[in-house]
Amino acid sequence: MDVLSDAIATMRTGVPVLNRARLGRGGWRFAPYDGTGFHIVLDGRCWLLPDSGEPVALGVGDVVLLARGQGHALAFGDTEAPSRRQTLLFDEWNSERVRREPAASDATTAVLCGKYRRDGSRPHPLLRELPDVLRVPSGMGRHVELRCAVDLLAREAGAPRTGGQSLVASLLDVVFVYLLRAWLDDCPAAAAGAGWRRALTDPVCTVALDAMHGDPAFPWTLEGLSRLAGVSRATLSRRFTALAGQSPMAYLTWWRMATAARLLNASDAPLTEIASRAGYGSAFAFSHAFKREFGQAPNRYRREARLG
Repeated sequence: MDVLSDAIATMRTGVPVLNRARLGRGGWRFAPYDGTGFHIVLDGRCWLLPDSGEPVALGVGDVVLLARGQGHALAFGDTEAPSRRQTLLFDEWNSERVRREPAASDATTAVLCGKYRRDGSRPHPLLRELPDVLRVPSGMGRHVELRCAVDLLAREAGAPRTGGQSLVASLLDVVFVYLLRAWLDDCPAAAAGAGWRRALTDPVCTVALDAMHGDPAFPWTLEGLSRLAGVSRATLSRRFTALAGQSPMAYLTWWRMATAARLLNASDAPLTEIASRAGYGSAFAFSHAFKREFGQAPNRYRREARLG
């Protein structure tokens, strides 16, 4: 089972963007956007100031994820967080203008700024549990894989070479996965409201999730899933609903529709093939179910997704 990878696949669209920049004082304002972004401090220190929420101090090696693309500012060269009024004087972030790192003698902070476009129509419920701002602090021996991925990403962003664009896109994926792993590791599954974090470690829920994610087209029933998990239908339904927030069969429908939406957006496969891969016996039945979930026919969804 790899629910985490599937969750990311249903969320992400388009080509990720990465920029590396260095600045001494002042800062940048980042307007809200329909996506998920992160900043990595390579050198120096800065402040992240969300439009709503408390300032976050960032130092070398710190990584911060903005799960829902909320507006924010990065402030450089200050030992104390600037006021909201001060951030209004910052330059608006312009990726074209800062794509190359300026050679400034007073430059004290270097950052990597990455961003994903997000398909907000079918976010996986696991991702909905992410905080608006997630900081993964640097620390000896902590999240070693994330540190290695960040180092590789910084090298590629700092010295573009043949094949670099493909590598950067792949490394951004790697960094995002390790960020989510760090969040899962650092937030105890027993914490109040842990929800999906507990579902991913619950021995009963993981069997059902493994089956549904492994073969969404299979005609799964509550009885069949409970038999695989070695529990009664009532036990599976109760535990799955308590942790995942919906019943096993409701989640199966959601996962099939999310799978179909991703296929419509990313492939030219005919509706009959997508219907089959989503567990529907005919394109007609699939189209009816898809319209009920998304409010529009599959072909229209495909056209609009590609235009947007």
